[in-house]
Amino acid sequence: MALSLSDYRRYGRQMILDGFGLPGQLKLCNASVVVVGAGGLGCPALQYLGSSGIGRIGIIDHDHVELSNLQRQILHNEATVGMHKAQSAAIALKRINSDLRIDAITEALTPENALSLLEPYDIILDCTDNPPTRYLLSDTAVVLGKPLVSGAAQKFEGQLCVYNLGESGPCYRCLFPKPPAPEHAGTCEEMGILGAVTGIIGNLQALETIKILTGLHDTKPTLTLFSALNVPQFRSIKLRSRKPSCPACGVEGQKIGTISEIDYIQFCGGATPDWESLGLAESNLEYRIRVKDLKNAIDTKGPMHLIDVRPRIEFEICHLAESIHVPLNELVANPSPFLPPDLDTPTYIVCRLGNDSQIAAGALRGLQTHGIVKDVIGGLRAWSKDVDPQFPVY
Repeated sequence: MALSLSDYRRYGRQMILDGFGLPGQLKLCNASVVVVGAGGLGCPALQYLGSSGIGRIGIIDHDHVELSNLQRQILHNEATVGMHKAQSAAIALKRINSDLRIDAITEALTPENALSLLEPYDIILDCTDNPPTRYLLSDTAVVLGKPLVSGAAQKFEGQLCVYNLGESGPCYRCLFPKPPAPEHAGTCEEMGILGAVTGIIGNLQALETIKILTGLHDTKPTLTLFSALNVPQFRSIKLRSRKPSCPACGVEGQKIGTISEIDYIQFCGGATPDWESLGLAESNLEYRIRVKDLKNAIDTKGPMHLIDVRPRIEFEICHLAESIHVPLNELVANPSPFLPPDLDTPTYIVCRLGNDSQIAAGALRGLQTHGIVKDVIGGLRAWSKDVDPQFPVY
């Protein structure tokens, strides 16, 4: 593929770099990459990959754009809320460069289709946020013999690593042979994320990809750690070569088998809990109260003890005027000070979704032999939906 006259003007600023030149640009134009996940990491990675002149870009994401995405997923906008993220990202890239060849794939990546979807591309970018997909992508990259540029970000921190690069580059299983428990694999919704952090990691993923394609990468396995609040912000850890005993890329011991036959969700301990659904479960109603019933209890202005067990930072975002704040860890560590002086006063516990409140209510009931201690079903999310639509949802 030759460059057009407009390409010389578009890509001239990188073509004049030592070690890059016209050969580097031609390598990019003849290369193909696939980005799995068009979210916080995928959007900045895609933006710079598309701007650099990659010849073919695949975007795999079956999710839809939501308003909460716009804080960090910079290719999406208010007009594309509700659209598939892959399609929204493709539209944004086409606005940058109408000549880009883009494959917008809106089906979920699964063990059954991973090999066929990823095989046409030279490099795979893991811009996802869940362990089952990370292991699936790593195993697939090993089978296909392709580099995997993997990023992760949460709160104020992120990390970057290129797996399966060169003859001895380790795979994801080499570093993380055992996945975290599902309840410990927090999402951005649960843990929070600073949007600029995903931008930094996503841009670094694009940079690593460009270095590999143009021959500028030294191929040494390195894990890069980033923390927005630390000084220095970046730290690099040299990694060992692939483990001979690794069940995916090693040469010893038992192998993992055929990818299409692996249950990656089961391997990772089951599906990540749907905390919102769990918080809404109306089991043990003897110990739980619906938000409308809580509203009636507040309106009657009778004696009540309402405790909000969210973290302080969330309590300061919004809270019910009638509530007092006691962080969950503080209440569970020593519940007795937080019982009402009159044990006959009903005590209600509220949190964001209705899960932490169940733990707190159980701790108080363990001390109290009479009276009412109940947690609020669905928490403040349910309060906003069913009682007060003006109450903020975050």
